[in-house]
Amino acid sequence: MKALLQIVLGIVAIVLAYLFYDSLMEPIRFNSAVEHRRTVVIEKLKQIRELEVAYKDRYGRFCGSFDTLVNFFKFDSLKIVKQVGSWDDSIAVARKQVYTDTIKVAVKDSLFKRIQGFSIDSIRKVPFGEADFDLAAVMFPSISKVDIPLFEAGAHNKVFLKGLDLQAIVNLCDEHKNMNKYPGLKVGSVTQPNNNSGNWE
Repeated sequence: MKALLQIVLGIVAIVLAYLFYDSLMEPIRFNSAVEHRRTVVIEKLKQIRELEVAYKDRYGRFCGSFDTLVNFFKFDSLKIVKQVGSWDDSIAVARKQVYTDTIKVAVKDSLFKRIQGFSIDSIRKVPFGEADFDLAAVMFPSISKVDIPLFEAGAHNKVFLKGLDLQAIVNLCDEHKNMNKYPGLKVGSVTQPNNNSGNWE
């Protein structure tokens, strides 16, 4: 009987030790998963920013529609100014051998060539989530009465952290709100010019 009691107590001690260890490891696992997901989402937001900047270079404004951005990437072109010769070469300038030439290049042949397996059709989707990024574009009135084009794209913590510990996500969102920060990741702003910065930068 005494031996059985010792075995039971040993098993209880092991279970308690495991539960204690697991409770210590849970926030570490959560933070590790958050950092991994943030890295992936940030990369996607950078791609959206690059596409938005190209769209603005072409049309003078940002775009608030993923459908329009996807079509822009697939079917539109960018104007690229190419300089022939050097303006520092006075002889070439005198001979009129220095000039600029504007050429058109397909957007899909210009952007994201460095990203292996890039798919424009998935650019709207939040990684790890089941929703699209929030996207908006405005013409912001300025003091000089010249409207400034702005855009904003973002994903709430609850979207890209879905599937992780719910209470930990709620706590993280509350922490961001208490610091007057957006509870998630976003790039750009439609309320004030911020040079298209991400809130992670």
